[in-house]
Amino acid sequence: MDYPRDAGRRGQRYAPAPEDPGTFYDHTLRSRNEEIGAFLELDPARRPTATTANAGGEGAPLAGLPVAVKDNIAVEGFHLTCGSLLLRTYRSPYDATAVKRLASAGASIPGKTLLDEFGMGSATDTSPLGLCCNPWDRSRTAGGSSGGSAAAVAAGMVPLALGSDTGGSIRQPAGFCGVYGLKPTYGAVSRHGLVAYASSLETIGVLGATPELVSLLFDVIAGPDEWDQTTSPSPSLAPGSPSAPGALRPASPTTLARTSSTAWTVPAAQAGQAGQAGQAGQAGHTGQAGQAGHTGQAGQAGHTGQAGQTGRTPEPTLEDVARARDGAGLAGRRIGVLAGDLGLSAEVRAVYCQSVDRLRSLGAETVEITLGCLDYSAAVYYTIASAEASSNLARFDGIRYGVRPAEPADNPYELVRMARSDGLGPEVKLRILLGTFILRSGFHARYYARAQRLRRRISSELAEAFARCDALLAPTFPTPAFPLGDAGPGPLARKQADRFTALANLAGCPAVAFPAGLVTPEDGATELPVGLQLLGPPWSEARLLSIAAVHHHATEPAGPPEYPPLWE
Repeated sequence: MDYPRDAGRRGQRYAPAPEDPGTFYDHTLRSRNEEIGAFLELDPARRPTATTANAGGEGAPLAGLPVAVKDNIAVEGFHLTCGSLLLRTYRSPYDATAVKRLASAGASIPGKTLLDEFGMGSATDTSPLGLCCNPWDRSRTAGGSSGGSAAAVAAGMVPLALGSDTGGSIRQPAGFCGVYGLKPTYGAVSRHGLVAYASSLETIGVLGATPELVSLLFDVIAGPDEWDQTTSPSPSLAPGSPSAPGALRPASPTTLARTSSTAWTVPAAQAGQAGQAGQAGQAGHTGQAGQAGHTGQAGQAGHTGQAGQTGRTPEPTLEDVARARDGAGLAGRRIGVLAGDLGLSAEVRAVYCQSVDRLRSLGAETVEITLGCLDYSAAVYYTIASAEASSNLARFDGIRYGVRPAEPADNPYELVRMARSDGLGPEVKLRILLGTFILRSGFHARYYARAQRLRRRISSELAEAFARCDALLAPTFPTPAFPLGDAGPGPLARKQADRFTALANLAGCPAVAFPAGLVTPEDGATELPVGLQLLGPPWSEARLLSIAAVHHHATEPAGPPEYPPLWE
């Protein structure tokens, strides 16, 4: 099955194939969800219809498109469980900024997708509310923590989905499921309405069937937001331009290119303001208040003052991504290739080498890059993420948020203990305990402050790499999708495998996962997709998506044979 070549053109109207689109879509969506488990909640009233196809006005970019939303992003009227028993009865009283922008662009939201509890996991198997499997092989994981969103796209249930990426939670499941996943520049998309886990690392991103669709949705949700002071406009936006801040719905950048100066423009809020000013005043909403204290300490000092990219191939715009189907190659592009032993399985190593050769055949020049920071990126990520999680999740105590225990408590402390003991899963408890330990007096300097210094070093090392290449090609995970249950890798091995994806979150730069090939693993008989990722300097989303689009139209990756897309 090939995705339609016209997917993603601006103004393109999507129409369900059957004559009775609403009934067919609702029935098939529920049928596939019973097999895959991608959605936690479905609302038939929000399914695409002839009415929603015309929503948003003439020329609305997402008119008629169903977009799934990960269940840690607020959608008014839907539950906001974060995959946790503690929030199983909570309904969102408001829409996240990204969701508002979806609605204004004409999209419909048929449901909320499954995730690892509070986004903590890499297999969408830590939530007690459900289990999501891979559409290519239902005995294997869809990845995590945005596994539900990735599986929904791969299974043809929706062409697009929103997820969140804290250390690879969009890109790893995108790679496992054979779809495209964009982790934007930190500050490019508002986090208002995203339940906070690690505020200085996470961002809302996009999963889609094609690079064109991903760029279309990103263009809608990106841009400054008065509810999140960590957001920034693209450096390409000049004050007073049609896309500059100030409109009712701030238009997103149409050119996400690095400026011609010798320094990168980075969201100032990331250098110490993550989770502070932008989240204050929202204490009444889940996942907004209580960010001060531990988040956003180090910032992204490594971004500033790096060499520019003058004299290279002109920067593409998001509009140019859709033109990749016209036969454009990668002449003039320099792709960084990781040198040394990366610790990959034989299948992933073969796909990585094949992709390097394919990029060369498309006209790109390759440059060997050595990243010493890969040795400690996972340790730095989990140190910082756990510390921020221990602060952010303090509000889920059965008093402000969360289900209170059935048995009466003797005092408030006992109430909190009972609520969190009953409502939180083992992985969430582990990270809260780890983060609390890291932030204890006497240990802060030994662990947390040291991790922040290493974070600066990672940013600097990546900046040096980007001075030599336009994009860096890296794995998303050392193996293909692994089996569900005890047959998969252990908890420590899963965390160490995040060393490739955590780099972009620690440095605040964008990354795009794309399907690079199909393999048959040694422990299975079914072909599985292997995804790789492209990393670039801040605000280079259009560059990365255009490279992915050229690759897409040169390879025409297929989807799971059992699940043809419901939209054409």
